[in-house]
Amino acid sequence: MEANHDFGLIGLGTMGKALLLNMLDNGNQVVGYNRTPSKAQAIEAETEGRLKVYSDMEAFVKSIRRPRAIMLLVTAGAATDEVIEGMLPFLEPDDFIIDGGNAHFRDTDRRLKDLTAKGFGFMGMGVSGGEEGARRGPSMMPGGTPAQYDRVGKVLESVAARFDGAPCVALMGHGSAGHYVKMVHNGIEYAIMQAIAEVYDVLHRGADHGVPEIADLFGKWNEGELASFLTEITHVVLQKRDDLADGWLVDAISDKAKAKGTGKWTSQDAFDLGIPVPAIDAAVSARQLSGYKALRGEVSAVQGGVTGVVSLNPDVVRDALLATMLLAYAQGLTLIRTASLDYGYETNLETVAKVWRAGCIIRSVQLEPIRAAFAANPDLESLLLDAAFGEKVRGLIPSLRSTVEAAVAAGIPAPVLSASLAYYDGFRSVRLPANVIQAQRDFFGAHTYERLDREGSFHAHWSDASGQ
Repeated sequence: MEANHDFGLIGLGTMGKALLLNMLDNGNQVVGYNRTPSKAQAIEAETEGRLKVYSDMEAFVKSIRRPRAIMLLVTAGAATDEVIEGMLPFLEPDDFIIDGGNAHFRDTDRRLKDLTAKGFGFMGMGVSGGEEGARRGPSMMPGGTPAQYDRVGKVLESVAARFDGAPCVALMGHGSAGHYVKMVHNGIEYAIMQAIAEVYDVLHRGADHGVPEIADLFGKWNEGELASFLTEITHVVLQKRDDLADGWLVDAISDKAKAKGTGKWTSQDAFDLGIPVPAIDAAVSARQLSGYKALRGEVSAVQGGVTGVVSLNPDVVRDALLATMLLAYAQGLTLIRTASLDYGYETNLETVAKVWRAGCIIRSVQLEPIRAAFAANPDLESLLLDAAFGEKVRGLIPSLRSTVEAAVAAGIPAPVLSASLAYYDGFRSVRLPANVIQAQRDFFGAHTYERLDREGSFHAHWSDASGQ
């Protein structure tokens, strides 16, 4: 069999088929695999024979030129391992697999170690943009070796989203760097989505604005500094009429949000690394709380709901949302920086910001100045230390503070807005009350404490703490 294809893809569901067709339309010699013959034939017919789709794994693998590059877009976890095992008998040394699913980065580490020992390669690649992005131009975040990227870079760059002509795909670093960056991308996504929901809630329940009025605000905001994919789609969803009843569809949708786990993974690893990402943590908890709809109804019946209507300037709320968005990026990028150092990724944060500028879910006009900040100082420990970024956030904080105060006054939960403000206030505090915590820990567990005026660890005899 002649090996005349440059790239293979397994997993021709919504995302996989869209991405493979994108590759085909951009002049790439690609081939697909679907284990069900009738489905393989249907996809071939859909493309009028331009795309070859195999249902025989050996024939599929043998049709790809060496070193073979085969991408998976299948369900994360056991399903991915099953597909890999089914492919191994037909691979040859230096062939490599690209996992484009939302895998946990630890699973990527495990698969990389296992496949390397067998003489094969493995890349974990984050893909963002949904079905439309896959078909028209996604943002892609591969991790792996430069040689592997050289092998597949032309194909990936041909289909990636573009920002000022530059493809939104680049090597994120060694090992599981690609899946790690995508995981944090999703954590930031959680935070921004929740912040938008909180702003909607404060305006709707707190300030008594109607849905059409809020939709108009998001439309106007998307023309300025808040221009982003998530702002844009919020404008769209708030304009949707309910086809099954009178009113707006958003009012008929249940207030229980589901999650696939990537936000939780971000928080978990941030805790492991000792990096505060409170906006992401709060967003994860908010989704979890939304799941307790019945219990929330019972508690509300006992405790009461919204306490009152507040007056809010929409421009102030806009600036509060922008501040929260910027702080979410700052938290996530600091986490990636620390993970890169601890896990040996050698991730370039300017490159991360570059590939997020278009195609992905968290794309926004704010990512270009963030890219510029890391271009000017690649070792920037926090975006709050960049002069331009820090000045912008500082100017927005009064609006964030006012919006949080209004939410509190109205009895409306705003966990991400509040956590973002606390994060900012915490980092600008020269002194925090952790001295009290040190004293408490030493009191009940003799854990010792450190002093400001001299080096070393100390333990106090707290039973003598009479103030005399």
